[in-house]
Amino acid sequence: MLTEITGIHRIRMLYLQLLYRCNFSCRHCFHGELLASPEHYTLEQAQTILRRFRDTYRLEAVTLLGGEPLLYRDIVDLCRYAKNDLGLRTEMCSNAHRGFRNTVTRLAPVLDKFRVSLDGLADTHDRMRQKGSFTGAIEMIDHARNLDVTTGATMTVTAHNLDQVVPLARLLQQHGVTELKLHALRLVGNAVDNPDLQVAGTSRYARLHEQIAQADLDITIIYDSDLSPAPAGSACSNLVTDGWLDRIESDPRGGLTVSCKAVGRDANAFRWDKQAEKIVHEPQENDEFSLAIPDVVYVGG
Repeated sequence: MLTEITGIHRIRMLYLQLLYRCNFSCRHCFHGELLASPEHYTLEQAQTILRRFRDTYRLEAVTLLGGEPLLYRDIVDLCRYAKNDLGLRTEMCSNAHRGFRNTVTRLAPVLDKFRVSLDGLADTHDRMRQKGSFTGAIEMIDHARNLDVTTGATMTVTAHNLDQVVPLARLLQQHGVTELKLHALRLVGNAVDNPDLQVAGTSRYARLHEQIAQADLDITIIYDSDLSPAPAGSACSNLVTDGWLDRIESDPRGGLTVSCKAVGRDANAFRWDKQAEKIVHEPQENDEFSLAIPDVVYVGG
């Protein structure tokens, strides 16, 4: 169905949101009220979508997400299946609460990258999440590194942490983190109730680019399209060429989202039907294809 309508026939990465449940309720979380939803993928359902995407779209990698993916009771079995049975590259993005230490230890042999969500330096991060959560996250980064798991970090840039990107990057370098992904805040979910987080004017991003360029960092900085210093249209074009899609994301209900800008907006035109075990086309008046979200290429020429 996806191929017939969009021309997409190969997908590199599936971002699989396993569940909405989380042990945090961050001020910027795009899930918002859905954090209380019991909706989730069962182990069998998660295995099926991974297997079908590998067989149909030559899937190469999966990033396991939540909510909090380390709350998913079958996370070790799923990661082992993805890595050992399907041959996929396995990644995860977590809040890295110190209570997950034993689970990360069990995951280490089958996890290629452990990415931690951080919201700035200690005080800023803890105000967004929980007191002591920054120290716990750094401890978990060190724990993963000691287990020979490659580590990365992700950061949603807000008005409160914009000037902390470079200092945080320097700190992460010291802990062996290989990359820092920067995301623009989008006013969906919990962020709607916290407008003080919004960066006033994109001109402030230009200063951020200058700070990063002048810092001579060793850590790799990855931007989403709204933050990138690259020309518009070059940073979030998922379709590489000839029907190759870099990433697609599934929420716990099965909704499939192509554009990184559409995640969290219920703007998906396609859904993975868990019972029928196939992609179904459910176009909406305001889905991501109808809206033609800027900077995203969908259909190959």
